[in-house]
Amino acid sequence: MSSTGTATTTPLTTQLWAGCEGVFGAILDHPFLAGLATGELDRERFAHYVVQDAHYLRRYARALSTLAGRAPDEATTAMFAAHAANAIAVEQALHEGFLAELGLAAGRLPGPAPTTVAYTSYLLAVTQGGSFAEGVAAVLPCYWIYWEVGKALLARSSPDPLYARWIATYGGEEFAAVVRPVLDLTDRLGDDVSALERARMVEHYATASRYEWMFWDAAHRMEVWPL
Repeated sequence: MSSTGTATTTPLTTQLWAGCEGVFGAILDHPFLAGLATGELDRERFAHYVVQDAHYLRRYARALSTLAGRAPDEATTAMFAAHAANAIAVEQALHEGFLAELGLAAGRLPGPAPTTVAYTSYLLAVTQGGSFAEGVAAVLPCYWIYWEVGKALLARSSPDPLYARWIATYGGEEFAAVVRPVLDLTDRLGDDVSALERARMVEHYATASRYEWMFWDAAHRMEVWPL
């Protein structure tokens, strides 16, 4: 630990998870995710989610690219650059498959909904205007919560093959291998920052976690702009 580091011995990820367990519980209990597991989720709601997630990932990739440019070492730069490319290439390819199965034309999709704009604008603001550590904390919920949701739902999977494929994508070991290094990085950063900066990381993680719940809720409501 550096001389400016925090005095706590609790790993930051332990603190982050403990502080947002209620949010994660609300996410798992949300009817959107419950419907994925039972296969009862309306296709229209899932289609809305896939479209908005495609918009989200394009902007999320920009946030990750910003972190890659601000990273303190080459290994971290390479990690976030690879993750940004993955968000565009691999997951967009997955979405194209979903879009085709849902009967949606990729070139004629609705634009980003209010929650999508709000969430991604927040991530871009923090990764560009906050410290590097704050930016990592802000993007972490998208990694970590999706992994935990995937693991929780994988135990049940879904009788719907389309939904079962989505669950397997995030609950499997391939995605876990992406998430674990970001969790390790978060703990290293948490050990080395000041108490004030660590508190800001906790705040950003909590805010982005709430946005994760809001994103699924917006899909379930099929949110559109009121005007």
